[in-house]
Amino acid sequence: MLISNRWQSKTALVMALGMSSIAAVPLMMATAATASSDSYRVAQLFPSQRQPISQEFTNVTIPAGNFIPTRSDETDKIVITPDESMSITLVVDTDIRSSAGTLLIPAGSEIDGELRPDGNGTRFFAQELRIRNSNQRRQINATSQKITETETINEGTDTSSILTGALIGAAAGTVLGEIFGDIDFLEVLGGAGAGALAGLLLGGRKEAEVFVINPDRDLGLTLQSDLVL
Repeated sequence: MLISNRWQSKTALVMALGMSSIAAVPLMMATAATASSDSYRVAQLFPSQRQPISQEFTNVTIPAGNFIPTRSDETDKIVITPDESMSITLVVDTDIRSSAGTLLIPAGSEIDGELRPDGNGTRFFAQELRIRNSNQRRQINATSQKITETETINEGTDTSSILTGALIGAAAGTVLGEIFGDIDFLEVLGGAGAGALAGLLLGGRKEAEVFVINPDRDLGLTLQSDLVL
């Protein structure tokens, strides 16, 4: 009887410890504190029925709330009007790994989506993740922070500091062309930006409010729903 009681006590203790361990697993958003110098880590993963996307992957779901650092390889700046939408592609800036170190999303994977108005600002809405070095594509529901700060551009603005090298939306190009409407402005825009000026009406506007977005700084993504890999 004594042996039985001890066995039951040990069994109960093991079960209690197991339950405590399960309850203690947090749902965390990856931060610099939990990441190595070249990767971000996610703390909690769930099984998935999909096939793994590479030999290093486990079938997992990355929970909503985790952060994906991104950059743009297309431009250093994006200029759009507050009511303008623009399709762009972002690049995953660092490896995304599980807390155990398993590679989930390799750096260099691409995320297609759209900048579009959101209330009093603009925000990037991710649509599709294309995994680097594979044929795998995944639907992704992730957004950037809302960008609300605008720049006022008028005839006295030093446009070279704002617009040089920028990816300029068609609507932004139109209103800026209305303000400047001369060869100097076309030279500032360069080839890609000048193309946005086709068909604009020149000379009627005195100033314009635009968003000047730094994609490497402003467009990091937070998952709004679980991402199934």
